[in-house]
Formats: sequence, C-alpha cells, structure tokens
Amino acid sequence: MLSKIQVFILDTLKKLFQFLGSTHFTKSVLTVIAVITPLAIGITTGYSEIGVAICFGAFWCNPSDVHGSLKHKVYGILFSAALVMVVSFIGGYLHYSPWLSVIILGVVSFAISMISAYGFRASLISFSGLLALVISFAHTPDQLKIYEFSLLVGLGGMWYLALSLLWYKINPKGQTEEVLYETIGNTGKLLKKRGKLIGKKANRKKLKKSLFLLQSELTEQHNTLREILILSRKNSGISVYNGKRVLVLAQLIEMLENAGANPVNYLKMDEQFQGYPEFAKLFQHIISEMAEQLQMIAVIGNKPTKIPNHNKLKTLFNDLDSKIQELGDIKDAQAYEAFIMFHNFLEYQEKQFDKIKRIKWLLSDHDVASEEFIDKEILKHFLISQDYSPRILLRNLSFRSTIFRHSLRMAITLMIGFVLGNLFSFQNAYWILLTIILIMRPNYGLTKARSKDRTVGTIIGGLIATVIVFLVQDVYAYAILALISFVIALSMLQKNYKASAIYVTLSIVFIYGILQPDVMTVIQYRILDTLLGAVLSYLGFLFLWPSWSFQEIRKDVVKSVEANRTYLSEIANFYIHKGNVPTSYRLARKNAFLETSNLSSAFQRMTQEPHSKQKNLNEIYQLVELNHNFLSSLASWSIYIQHHTTTEASERLNNIITKIDENLESVLKMLSIDAADKQVINLDEVISFEKQLPKFQSEEVNLSADDSHKYKRNHQEEQLIWEQLRWLYSLSVNMMKLTSSL
Repeated sequence: MLSKIQVFILDTLKKLFQFLGSTHFTKSVLTVIAVITPLAIGITTGYSEIGVAICFGAFWCNPSDVHGSLKHKVYGILFSAALVMVVSFIGGYLHYSPWLSVIILGVVSFAISMISAYGFRASLISFSGLLALVISFAHTPDQLKIYEFSLLVGLGGMWYLALSLLWYKINPKGQTEEVLYETIGNTGKLLKKRGKLIGKKANRKKLKKSLFLLQSELTEQHNTLREILILSRKNSGISVYNGKRVLVLAQLIEMLENAGANPVNYLKMDEQFQGYPEFAKLFQHIISEMAEQLQMIAVIGNKPTKIPNHNKLKTLFNDLDSKIQELGDIKDAQAYEAFIMFHNFLEYQEKQFDKIKRIKWLLSDHDVASEEFIDKEILKHFLISQDYSPRILLRNLSFRSTIFRHSLRMAITLMIGFVLGNLFSFQNAYWILLTIILIMRPNYGLTKARSKDRTVGTIIGGLIATVIVFLVQDVYAYAILALISFVIALSMLQKNYKASAIYVTLSIVFIYGILQPDVMTVIQYRILDTLLGAVLSYLGFLFLWPSWSFQEIRKDVVKSVEANRTYLSEIANFYIHKGNVPTSYRLARKNAFLETSNLSSAFQRMTQEPHSKQKNLNEIYQLVELNHNFLSSLASWSIYIQHHTTTEASERLNNIITKIDENLESVLKMLSIDAADKQVINLDEVISFEKQLPKFQSEEVNLSADDSHKYKRNHQEEQLIWEQLRWLYSLSVNMMKLTSSL
C-alpha cells in the first residue's frame, strides 16, 4: 500500500504531466517563441525596433487563439491582427497632447469594448485591441514612423498565425483530444454527484448548486466539441477519426440527459429507499463505478489498450437486477410499488452503462461502418451560429444593453486611471490601465473576484520576487526565471487567475531586473499600480451604470421556460406518433439543456453580488430549481419512450399535456408583464384538476407466469408516465405561483 505522501507525490506528478501536455501550455510556449524570435533577431541584427513591433503584434493576437474550429481560429487571429494594427496606429499619436489623449483613450476604448457584443471570441479580439491601446502608452517608436510601426505590428499577427497553423499541422488532433477527454471526465464528475443525491443524508441544496455549475460547464464543452468536430470534417469525404469522435459526443450528450432523469421525484425515491435502504447503497455503488470508469478514460487519454473492461459493472448490474426481481416476487403492495420504481431506475442506469460501453468501443481501434456516421448536413443544425450583422451593434447602443454599459464603464475608468497616473507621476502609469482592462468584466462577481485575485497574486509575486532578488544577482538567472514565469502565467490564465497573476508579476520583475538595477523600486510600483487599478475597477463597477443580475435574469428564465415548453411539445408529438426520433426533437433537447444551463449561470452570478442587489434571491433559486426539475422530468419521459414500445396516447394524457403547456404559457405571460397586471392563481381549480389525475395504484396481483412479464411492463409504463405527468403538472403550477408573486 502506498503512503499518503507517496500518493500525493504521484498525484502531483500526474497533474504536472497533464499540464505540460495541455493545449494551454503548448499555446503558451508557442506565444513565447512568437515573441522572443523576432525580438532576438532584431537585437542581433541591429533592427531592435522592428523586432519589438513584430513581437508586440504576435503577443497581442494571442488572446484570440482559443478552442474552436480552425476556420474560426484563423478568422479570429486575422481580425485581431487588423484591429491591433489600427489601434497601434492611433496609439502612436497619444503622446503629443495628454488631454487630447484622454479623450481619444475614452472614445477608442469604448469602441473596442463594444466589439464584445458579437460573442465570446469577439470579446477576446476586443481584449487584444485594448491591450494594444494601453501598451501604446508604454512604447513610442523612435526609429520607425508610426504607420511603419503599425504595419509591422500587423505582420507580427501574421507571424503568430503562421506558427499557430504550423502547430495545427503537426498536431491536428491535440485540441480535439483535450476537450473530448475533459468532457468525459466532467461527465464522470456529474454522475458521481448525481449518485450522492440518492443518499438521504446528502446536502441536496449544496449538491444541486454544484450540479448546476457542472452542467453549465458540460454544455459549453459540448458546444465547443460540436464546433471543432463538425466544422473540421473534410468536404471531400468523412474523416473516420472525426466521425467516431462525433459519435462519442452524441453518447456524452445523451448521458447528460440520462443523468438528469429520474423515474419519480426525489421525495418519492426517499420514501422507497427508506423502506429498502440496501437498494440505495447498491445504486450508489453502480453510479460511482460508472463515474470512476469515465474519469479513468479521461486520465488515460487516447490509449485503447488501457481502457477499463466491463466485468465489474456487469457483476454489479446482475446482482442488483437479481435483488430487484426478488422484490418483485413479494406479494405486497408497497414492495410491488418499490419494485416498479427500482426497476425503472435500474433501466436508466443500464442506459448509462450502454453509453459507456459504446464510448469505450468507439475510442478503441475497432472499425466503424460509414453508415453509422452522422450526416454532416444534419450536424450543422446543432451548431450555434453567431450573427455578425451591424444590427447587433446598433441594438446594443442603448443603456438597456449590458455590453453598452460595460463599454462606457471601461472607457471612463480607463480615463480616470490615465488622469491619476499622470497627475501623481506614477513610474509606469500604463500598469494602472493594464490592470483595469484585465480585471473589469461585465458582471460584478467576476470583477470582484479578479480584483481580489489580481491584488493578492501581485503581492505574493512581489514578495517572492523580493526574496529571489536578494538571493540572486545574475541577469542570466533572471532571464531564465522570466521565461519560465511567463510561460506558466499564460498557461494558467484561464484555469487559475490568482496563480497567473503571481507568475506575471515574477516575469515582469525579472525582465526589469535585466534592464535596470533598482528592482526593488519596480516591485513597489508594480504593487501600488495594481492596487490602484484594482480599486478603480471595483469602484467603477459599483458607481458607473452597474449591471445587476436581478435586472437581467428574467430574460434567462423566459428563454429557459420557452425551451422546455418546445421540448415538451416535441416529446408529446413523438409519444403520439411514434416512429424515428426527428432532428427537431434532438434540437429541442439541445436548446432546453443549453437555456437551462444559461439560467443556472445567471443565477450563480446573482449569488456573487451584494446582498442588497440579490432581490427575490430565494424565489429565483426556487424557480431555477423548478425549471431544472421540469427538464429532469422531461428527460425521464423522453428516455423511456425512446427505448420502450409504449401504448397509444389516450385523450386523458393529451388533456394533461395541454394543461401543462397552458401553465407554462401563463408563466411566460406573467414574466413579461408588470406586477400590477399579474393574474391570480385559482388554487381551487388547480386542486380540482390534480384530483382528476390518475395515480399509479400498486396492488397485489395473482398472475400466471406467462402474463406476469406483460403486466409488469404495463405497470412500469403506467408508473413512470403518470408519475412524470403528475410531477410536470405540479412543477408548472408551482412555477405559476412563484412568477405571480415575484
């Protein structure tokens, strides 16, 4: 047995190797090569000014190089190169009149920030432009004319693009593999958390909050994988590698749906598990083992020979199935009801096991018939396309727009930082501006967290640098440390902002240690400038047209309810008409999970804001939870009817579906009107309708051996379908009550 210290060391080494093999680290090394190469050539040949310009261009285009299709990546870097070229041309004239510079800084920074209206990648291009604008204050070309300098900056962007494309040609699968295996690992985490919900002692509120966040992350990863895999498939034919990965993604998406599905609500499950506690442990054991196998696959990566086998899971499923069958043989109403529920729940776990087996098979060296691959034209329907028309920008030129308020806030805060930096003669005033653009974000929670992390990281980095500077007085050592720190800082920027801030500070201090002897003064000013920039960012958000989540979350609730309503309609149509699952059905499912995920993210942002701005927080949380439960119930119904031959839809079933739809329509109406006009819920009518809904009646049955299977199957359908419909109706009524009181 390994000791705790040995386990810690092995775990640390494993994480280190994973980090060194990640695309974040590779991209950081690529950036360092793109920056250092022209700089070194320029210095050795006597054209240092040219080297600096190309170096800046390469560095400024780095942020737009994020996960996605090659096409989007190339366009992103090209737009970044064009933007930083124009901005560096404008920035070249900011040194002639300080007061005119303030106005230009405000106007240009506002215009650049507005680019974020076009989505995530556009926000990174916007950041590149702001970076170029701010660093224009730190560097004035002496030997080159301003237009020459800006053209060379654009050339630097092309240089970075060339290196990025070269690396893609060398390792075209690297990005796909990393995102895919991260998604598999997170799916395993989701299953593990879901398994914990079964336990009666589980802190369900805390678990559900973490599940909401994890589901949001998974939804984003699914979208990234869709973009990478679908847009990178060759027009000349089907790529076997991509085709298999698309099929793996399809399994992972269905596993997300299965994970949220339950045959009944958790209160009913608690009742049954309380009567038969041994089954709760058995189910938890199976779910935990499936989660561990997924996480094992995520760790080993593309190594088919190390994929775990099915033997242990097969044994666990067989044992549980035998115990459930024994329960079904007991002639007792309560035992029979528990048997039906446990059997339905077991079937959901078997579906998850089937998905895991399919994933293992697809990741192995087995051949896949071309007929199994999903048609590219069908896949394109699942891509989320970004609208880049000018009307998006015009629509956001209003104080109702979060992007507009953020852009205006950014511009004014930068202007204030510039004025303070010049009035009090800070050594490097542009550090204040740099801190502002790094910290300030459209929402309060992220701005506050970044302010804290940036400040703490800079102070820690400054203290570490102070110790090293006292112990080491060697410029070559500083150069090596600066290089290592810079690579780590860039690698950790997306994963751990505080750690990134520490290494950024270290790299800057060591670079200045090479250029000037008084490093301690540099450390002091670095900390002071960062503190001022962080304070300005925080105060700027609080007092300059802040965007609070309670003002925006209503829109997210509406979108989520609309998506669930569409999903309900598609499930009902499929249940009535049977046949093959249509594309519209799968699109509705994708949108339902996506919008529910967006709602969870919006609520999470709300919880990070000041208590005075968390209006109706408890009610909003209940609404988010009800919406999640509604989607969970839809998923349960959806999965069951896809994998079982069901009876004809009765008139009674159609009536309750219509009533649930009407309730959701009422929710949407109440969310779109003023509080004074909201309708009053007729509780008597609700109670009357609920009494009309049929309940699953567990009763002692004396069946012959030939008939027992048929009747048990009918009871399974009856228990699951009507339990879900009752639950959906109850959830829709509770949503109406909540929205009417908001």
